[in-house]
Amino acid sequence: MKNIATAARVIVSADGHGVVSHAGMAMLRELADRTGLSAQVTAALADTYRGPWVYAPGEVFADLAAAVADGADCIDAVSQLCGDREHAFGAKASTTTMWRLIDQRIDAAHLPAVRAARAAARVAAWEAGAAPISGDWLHIDIDATLVIDHSDNKHGATPTWKKTFGHHPLLAFLDRPEIAGGEALAGLLRTGNAGSNTASDHIIVLAQALAALPPGWRPDPNRDQDVPRPQVLVRCDTAGATHRFAAACRTAGVGFSFGYPVDARVQDAVDTLNLGACWYPAIEGAGGLRDGAWVAEATDLVSLDSWPPGTRLILRKERPHPGAQLRFTDADGMRVTAFITDTPPGVVPGQVAGLELRHRQHARVEDRIRELKATGLRNLPCHGFWANAAWLEIALAAADLVTWCRLIGFRTHPGLARAEIATFRYRVLHVAARITRSARQVRLRIDATWRWAAQIATAWQKIRTAFG
Repeated sequence: MKNIATAARVIVSADGHGVVSHAGMAMLRELADRTGLSAQVTAALADTYRGPWVYAPGEVFADLAAAVADGADCIDAVSQLCGDREHAFGAKASTTTMWRLIDQRIDAAHLPAVRAARAAARVAAWEAGAAPISGDWLHIDIDATLVIDHSDNKHGATPTWKKTFGHHPLLAFLDRPEIAGGEALAGLLRTGNAGSNTASDHIIVLAQALAALPPGWRPDPNRDQDVPRPQVLVRCDTAGATHRFAAACRTAGVGFSFGYPVDARVQDAVDTLNLGACWYPAIEGAGGLRDGAWVAEATDLVSLDSWPPGTRLILRKERPHPGAQLRFTDADGMRVTAFITDTPPGVVPGQVAGLELRHRQHARVEDRIRELKATGLRNLPCHGFWANAAWLEIALAAADLVTWCRLIGFRTHPGLARAEIATFRYRVLHVAARITRSARQVRLRIDATWRWAAQIATAWQKIRTAFG
């Protein structure tokens, strides 16, 4: 029989001094200042004040974004997170001031200026080391999601296509595969009954997403062909496959890769390809063959005259996973999907299989949306429509701060750079530390027993060094 050691009782007392929890949130807050996000938002909202302010609007906006990234899901929670750390990071605005910023100051007239402020901060972040690899394609993924309203009294909340009640925002992310994450470029808050394939909404979000890119990375359809320019591709599911949106992409100088419905014409093309044994093995991201999946091009088998010149139709068939229910469009026990793209042959390695792999990676947008919902979007806390649109911008800014922090500070630490937001909060943002003051200096001493203490301290220094 084993002896059970009795643990010594821990004496608990409320007399600790200089201790601060969630110390990593200060790194995001400092990053907001160093990228100029705080100053840019202050300039954008300065005309909403009649006199001098006690707390600059950009400072309040940055506090909101950092706290939302740390896990706050409403303004009261933001105020509590910030107020509990005033002894460490200085006085913060009251809950009323934060509410006023969202309810009154960031209105429909000032939202474009806030978006421009976020774009200016992105320029600074990319110049400091968060930029994508030069020469690579930029992939913008657009998708919509539902945000449920449990109160039934928010402006713009209506019945949705899933028979729920809430809003239906349309979002655009820049895929950043080097950290298995993405940057939140743009978001359009819409009513719950907004259509999934509304071309005008996709065109608006595309324009906002391109404006959110640094000027040197934006596509220019009128540029000199001898001047190198990043190539941008927009990826959507079948909801984005409209003729107007495809034409808008062509006008903006970006490529497209849209899901395509498997209709009778596509099914006939599948039968023809089966008879001719024209399928080729699909590939994985690492370059190996994908077991049980094949791809083929059906551009010459289906009329695409109504689409922009150069549009190609790519098909994919795959064995459904065990337990999956077959659909009416599946052929011979194979699940068939299709997409269209205007990328010419020879541009993407792997030919047709490479194009299919690139389009399949659009599925990562679901991960971006899931993380954004865990970073403020799961709950729209205001009653007014434009106040909730302002909250959406704060959530997008919070997601960007986390992404830039990973790219600049943790790129060489995959365990932190590629972690889900819940894990990143636990390991980095929620770390405990102690505030000490000596020789006219304030020091933040991160818990030395914390497994990731050294990586956090190193990342903080990398961020400060990157911005000079």
